[in-house]
Amino acid sequence: MGALSSSSTAVVDGVALTRRFGATTALDGATFSVPAGVTGLLGANGAGKTTLLGLVLGLARPDDGEIRVLGLNPSTAGPEVRARIGYAPEHHRLPPDTRAHDLVRHVAQVHGLPSRAATNRASDALWEVGLGEERFRPVGTMSTGQRQRVKLAQAIAHDPELVLLDEPTDGLDPVQRDDMLALIRRIGTEFGIHVLVSSHLLEEVERICDSAVILREGQVVASGPIRELTGQGRGLVVEVEGPVEEVAARLVACGLEVAADGHRLTVLERADLPRGTVHDLVRDAIADSGAGIRRLSDRTVSLEDVFLEVGA
Repeated sequence: MGALSSSSTAVVDGVALTRRFGATTALDGATFSVPAGVTGLLGANGAGKTTLLGLVLGLARPDDGEIRVLGLNPSTAGPEVRARIGYAPEHHRLPPDTRAHDLVRHVAQVHGLPSRAATNRASDALWEVGLGEERFRPVGTMSTGQRQRVKLAQAIAHDPELVLLDEPTDGLDPVQRDDMLALIRRIGTEFGIHVLVSSHLLEEVERICDSAVILREGQVVASGPIRELTGQGRGLVVEVEGPVEEVAARLVACGLEVAADGHRLTVLERADLPRGTVHDLVRDAIADSGAGIRRLSDRTVSLEDVFLEVGA
């Protein structure tokens, strides 16, 4: 296993990370890279997402493998790493009698801000998340949506470089969920803070993230920019007028993967072929077969399609 480079431009880098809890392997050789921007950490419950966040924070050490966060090893430089990170946990266990402002101020002080600066930053952060007028209310009197915003405020109050959000829309109704997603996207763009969002909801990640890391049973099964994992450039959909079986056979003979549904053919791209080659091969196969084209379009896929494909 090669050592991680401290000059990497990635926000988080992991190589062959393994983490065990007794007989249970929560992470099993996970290799991934979290780039700048907003990244989704996707996976079903139990896939290893929360375990991975714990390694990023330096709260646990990997049994095998290496990890770098903002160029540092959190296993040996935990306090320095955590000073530069904000974290909003999945659970809602906040002190009910504590005012939101006092909680956010306290967390800012824990991250090293002086008392006056922490007080000012707590107010600023609560205004930014839409709780400015509610900032002196006890947390226990707040709704689930408001408590989620308090958790987000305490994660950004000390102006971190990276924020980790563990299931930030848990317990929210559709309107609250949309507002939270818009807020997260704003933090990752207008505020210039890198964001790693752990979620089991693919549609949320596709809406707000630039990149994704997909976990399944402790392994990274796919990762990269959303635009490369989904969208155009993954193949063609063509509706054939005429001998569709012959057209499909010619394309298969060219080494392409083809799925037929009546007169409709889905032709997948090949990574080793230059861009546009599949278009040319489809055109030639149809012409050589004496067939016609009813419709030709780029194949688009959702993140859900990718998730199902890599999990097959």
